[in-house]
Amino acid sequence: MKFKSFFFVLLVLSFGNCSQNDIRPAFTEDSDDPGDSVVIVVNMSPIASDYLNELIVIMQDNSINKETIDWISFKNEVFEEANQAQTIQDTYPGILKALALLGDNHSFFRTATGGFLNANNASCNGMGFSTPELSNTIGYVKVNNYNGASVTEQGIAFAQEIQNQIIAYDNSEIIGWIVDLRGNVGGNMWPMLTGIGPVLGDGIAGYFSYPDESLKSWRYIDGVSRIDEIIIMQLNSPYTLINPNPKVAVLLDNAVASSGEAITVSFLGRANTKTFGKNTCGLSTANEQFTMSDSAKLFLTTSYMADRNQYIYGSEIEPEQISTSESIISDAIAWIEN
Repeated sequence: MKFKSFFFVLLVLSFGNCSQNDIRPAFTEDSDDPGDSVVIVVNMSPIASDYLNELIVIMQDNSINKETIDWISFKNEVFEEANQAQTIQDTYPGILKALALLGDNHSFFRTATGGFLNANNASCNGMGFSTPELSNTIGYVKVNNYNGASVTEQGIAFAQEIQNQIIAYDNSEIIGWIVDLRGNVGGNMWPMLTGIGPVLGDGIAGYFSYPDESLKSWRYIDGVSRIDEIIIMQLNSPYTLINPNPKVAVLLDNAVASSGEAITVSFLGRANTKTFGKNTCGLSTANEQFTMSDSAKLFLTTSYMADRNQYIYGSEIEPEQISTSESIISDAIAWIEN
């Protein structure tokens, strides 16, 4: 993956105790090329200005919207919002402003002390759900959200719990499965993908699509989840369905977001698959984690989600059949049995 790099020069001018009359714009544009611009900071400490510049460089090099943002204007607005900042904590209003200006509605920032800065305004409301009563010819799997790391005892246990659900339902009479994603607000997609893999089936399930039009695949094969050929997570004893390649009904609602939408995308384009319910939340983009100099984390939106046929999303995913909370299970069963 190649990213175009932008460079700017930081010029910190120390004037001792500046009065209000000394405050000037944080940036001046010295040429038509943003890469040649000179940053002049006179109204905040070097610690604060360096920290904001560190953040902006990461955003400028990696944001999904990096080619469409006016970075000179962006930088000025961020520094103006953090006017008079002396400490890293003082820069947080500027960071919040930067998150809003990115325009992806998905990026967020976790401070070194564990606080969160989030400018997202997406409203994701679920329809509610309960475990349905089904005949022994239809399997049911609930895939909840997961916020922990992948390669940990907790991550492995989460993926195994999903496969345990599959094991509990699977039998030789199964003709189809219901995969219930309702209420899955996201988190870490890899334990979800690894867990639901036996029903999803082996192979490429989707792609991360970057601004330079490059693609990285995500896939599940025999208990192992990968980005391209890089192993992200695996189970030691993965389950295999008795009747492979079944019909699958995927249940959605407006609370399905982010990694929940990644699992949705994983089923799109799969044979014998149909989605039911309501539009997803609209965060079908992917974040990458960047560590700041003080150990804070920037979770920056860097790519769109694309299905196995390389159709790119990035907003709400509309189900193939609109269903209410009252009809969604019966609609799914009717399709599976048809």
